[in-house]
Amino acid sequence: MNVLHTTDYVIVAVYLLVVVAVCVRVTRKNPDADELFLAGRTLGAGVIGLSLFASNISSTTLIGLPGAAWSTGISVANYEWMAALVLVFTAVFVAPVLIGRRITTVPELLEQRFDARLRRYLSATSLILSVLLDTAGSLYAGALVVMLFVPGLALGPTCAALAVFAGLYTAAGGLRAVAYTDVLQSLVLLIGSVILFALVFAEFDYSWAEVTARVPAEKLSLIRPLDDPALPWLGTLLGLPILGFYYWTMNQYVCQRLLGARDIGVAGRGALIAAALKLLPLFLMVLPGVMAVALFADLERPDTVFPRLIAEFAPPGLAGLMLAGLLAAIMSSVDSALNSASTLVICDFVQPRRPRLDTKALARLGRYTTLGLMIIAALWAPAIDNFPGLFAYLQQAFAYVTPPLVAVFAAGMLSTRLSANAALAGLLSGHGVSAVWFLATQLGWLDVHFTIVAFVLLVVTLVACALWQLILGGTVTAGQLASVDASRVEPAPRIVRRGAVALTAMTVLLVIAFW
Repeated sequence: MNVLHTTDYVIVAVYLLVVVAVCVRVTRKNPDADELFLAGRTLGAGVIGLSLFASNISSTTLIGLPGAAWSTGISVANYEWMAALVLVFTAVFVAPVLIGRRITTVPELLEQRFDARLRRYLSATSLILSVLLDTAGSLYAGALVVMLFVPGLALGPTCAALAVFAGLYTAAGGLRAVAYTDVLQSLVLLIGSVILFALVFAEFDYSWAEVTARVPAEKLSLIRPLDDPALPWLGTLLGLPILGFYYWTMNQYVCQRLLGARDIGVAGRGALIAAALKLLPLFLMVLPGVMAVALFADLERPDTVFPRLIAEFAPPGLAGLMLAGLLAAIMSSVDSALNSASTLVICDFVQPRRPRLDTKALARLGRYTTLGLMIIAALWAPAIDNFPGLFAYLQQAFAYVTPPLVAVFAAGMLSTRLSANAALAGLLSGHGVSAVWFLATQLGWLDVHFTIVAFVLLVVTLVACALWQLILGGTVTAGQLASVDASRVEPAPRIVRRGAVALTAMTVLLVIAFW
């Protein structure tokens, strides 16, 4: 499919040049570690909010949301509004702790509450997920999308080109370059998506009644029956908050923006801005996919929905803008993953073992690490094409790996009695059960929706932690408890709390409207 005109190529070229210009403009000369990893803790609320949104919208999102909506209906948007609620929770309750403790990585908080073993465990797990799933997955999916727009490109060189472009400006500018280019990328994504939505909605004379008349009713419902194969209501209620909590609260890939905030108020407002933006994909990405059910009777595969919408409705120029949006989504995901992964390597593994290294040396190592991880991801991404089942397993594994981590994190924040030994034993037990359940699922012995599995694994890990505490005993020091004592940190400002209430109400009304 070649839907690009000369105007489109010009728009893409201009966009790439602007990205380079923004990166050069914001990059500081000779940055230290704090500047490279956390932008000197000077990010504003708007930058944080737009960057959080952009880093979450990948090429798989732009292709996957319309495709899933066409296939199963708008229930796929449950991931989006649930993310908004998790971000509201983060703004009010988590951001004050993260900023108040002046940490560089989220795993560092586990060391303060437990010990270094838990910090390394979470960091290593996050690192593997970041490189194998976030970075390589975004490169692979992004290359496939670019190849749809520009036939004749080869997979390997396309992955390499995307990796090199995003990797170089990430290594050069660190989080500041990542965040400010994300602002540009999020604006491109939003503008392109709004225009495409308007063009598609025009086919229904801008009438919601026309949409409901031509699209099956079951595809226009957020809350699906318990036996729904795509997303049952019980999974939405119990599982999505757990997966969302890891992604938006424990994942260095996302939280690095919050950690780079100037203060608690800025971090909270940034999270609320991202929460508000997460309500938009339902309208801008999901509903066009549902409308495609009525518009295209000959579609056979979900992944062709978005390209078909572009081919049918995008005039010259808009296709280029949408391709620029796709490139923006790819690079935003890749630069975020690379920056967070290098931060984890340097701050959680190198610095504790080499405490005498100064901040300039750590920054140099961070840049080299970013480039090294870029090479690994660029080499792994094309290999995914040879093992399609393997990558699907890795994506599914996210739902099995993260719930035990969430359980221990939550228990550490809320319990005053859980010791480090019991927490580690409980975490290992939870992941042991996860591995067995995952294997049984792949062999066809169990068939439970992954969102419900996530909740069960959370409960199993919490019970395991309690049992190991009884068996192993152990005490918690005053210093460990102080690390998570909410009374010792500044609370979220009133404006953040009021904004959280307003956004929660808005989200509830949205869910009721599309129930």
